[in-house]
Amino acid sequence: MAQRRIRILLAKPGLDGHDRGARVLARSFRDAGFEVIYTGCHQTPEQIAATALQEDVDMVGLSCLSGAHNYLYPQVAKLLRDGGADDIVVVGGGIIPDKDIPTLKEAGIKEVFLPGAPLEVINDWIRANVTPKE
Repeated sequence: MAQRRIRILLAKPGLDGHDRGARVLARSFRDAGFEVIYTGCHQTPEQIAATALQEDVDMVGLSCLSGAHNYLYPQVAKLLRDGGADDIVVVGGGIIPDKDIPTLKEAGIKEVFLPGAPLEVINDWIRANVTPKE
């Protein structure tokens, strides 16, 4: 029996409507062999966490360019933990100041990818750090 592919939920939390980067990631993830669910823009942390739980994903990728990452990313991670899904890896990307990265990681964000991160580096990180559920 073949092992299940890594399932990734990509989401744009908050009021940020710039989703070209998220769409590029979705295509890269698909081409790398991952299963991708893209929620689109303007999602609340509650909507993202609920979708992640319903879809039984292995990873949630959050993209934010609006500056609200310090609230939105930790909130998604907290809601997943509260829902008993601390096995779901949460990563973030977007316009994130270097000084904010340690705080995000303390809040449960496993990795932060900044603009210009090579797609293959992100894909390799996922392969090394995300285990598909059985």
